[in-house]
Amino acid sequence: MVLGLKKMSDYGIGIDLGGTGIKAAAIDLFSGECLSRVTLPTRDGEQDGEVPGFVSAARELVCMLTDEVGAPAGVTGVSAPGLAGDDGLAIAYMPGRLDGLEGLNWAQALGSSNPVKVLNDAHAALLGELWQGACRGAQDAVMLTLGTGVGGAILSGGKLLKGAIGRAGHIGHMSIDFEGDPDICGTPGSLEDAIGNATLASRCEGAFADTHQLVSAYAAGDEVAARVWMRSLRALAAAVVSLVNMMDPQTIVIGGGIAEAGENLFNPLKDLVSEREWQPAGARVDIVPAALGSWAGAYGAVYNSLRPG
Repeated sequence: MVLGLKKMSDYGIGIDLGGTGIKAAAIDLFSGECLSRVTLPTRDGEQDGEVPGFVSAARELVCMLTDEVGAPAGVTGVSAPGLAGDDGLAIAYMPGRLDGLEGLNWAQALGSSNPVKVLNDAHAALLGELWQGACRGAQDAVMLTLGTGVGGAILSGGKLLKGAIGRAGHIGHMSIDFEGDPDICGTPGSLEDAIGNATLASRCEGAFADTHQLVSAYAAGDEVAARVWMRSLRALAAAVVSLVNMMDPQTIVIGGGIAEAGENLFNPLKDLVSEREWQPAGARVDIVPAALGSWAGAYGAVYNSLRPG
């Protein structure tokens, strides 16, 4: 049992919807402390009558946290894949998976009498890191999430950059080779295809099962691994310096499963960026690992509910 809360508005619940797991955290709105957190399978593709399985899971998570804290949350927010609608109350576009997510009003789905704000999962991760993570207090920052694919988000002048229809921040679909093959969004030679785990088999001709195995071999001095990994890092460095020239961020935060490579990622990447970055008056961008790990989206969902607009 979590004790000491003065009233229900003292904490918020952040729900982070993923393809295989759905996370929820109860977070103190004043200190940012995580009071409790729980995870359930997403149940993508399942139905409880007319209700998608992931909605039932989210309801169960909210009940679990409310029971543990001992009072209803003051705010609830949702982080999910896809493009959020203009009103910020639903995901407007998410084709191909999580059937039932598009257009779902989360306040109605959760039986909340208050609006439940919704945003893209990469946007949420950046807001989480801004609030309680690796780029606290920043006005200009970029986040990259490196995993199966490559996600991203941009903070400019203290505001989350969403763009005209919510596409802003899809950094994985930046072109770094105009003659390359089109990726899933049609972008030629994208960053996602250059470093995402989904394309590793073709990049290494089947030599490594996943990026973790690739990096382990690289650390052990394997020449094939070094060639494949450093080529991916050169692509990432090219994207980073392009982002620096376009957005001029104070900080670039890198998270996702591939970021678990630690110094085998950050040390060579920083060297590559340093060689290529435009550095007026010696200015250099700060490249840092994400601090909140897989819970950044839940933090960001709560923080988004506290921000105006």
